[in-house]
Amino acid sequence: MRVHLCVVGRLRSGPEAEMLRDYLTRFDRTGRALGLGPASVHEVEDKRGGGMAAEADLLDRVVPSGAVLVCMDERGAVMSSPSFAHKLADWRDGGRQDIAFVIGGADGIDPGLRARADLLISFGPMVWPHMLVRVMLAEQLYRAATILAGGPYHRA
Repeated sequence: MRVHLCVVGRLRSGPEAEMLRDYLTRFDRTGRALGLGPASVHEVEDKRGGGMAAEADLLDRVVPSGAVLVCMDERGAVMSSPSFAHKLADWRDGGRQDIAFVIGGADGIDPGLRARADLLISFGPMVWPHMLVRVMLAEQLYRAATILAGGPYHRA
């Protein structure tokens, strides 16, 4: 199952970009034998200042047709890492080819796009910088792959 991070904004070089690359590389390496991956990042920018609606239109263009749509949203479900791993496995085992994780811009995700999501996930009630959420999600994808592989990375 291919994994797509569909995100608003461009991640410039720096520690976040390095961490994102590292966790996605780890995920690809661990997930390959499990039928998870590869992971790719699709960045969009609303250069005209159209707000959330314009961002949603741009995000719609990069979300693969038929993909499981997961929006990262502060109003979403808070999941444990094992629950997240098993949710990914359920979609994979159900024959889903693609999963798209959407991370909005500074104002969040357009309500129309959010309403179409198969799942809303939150990293807790705090609001996180959208650039940092990429890294946190990539780490959770890697953690999920190690959980499903029975590896020692996740200690619970």
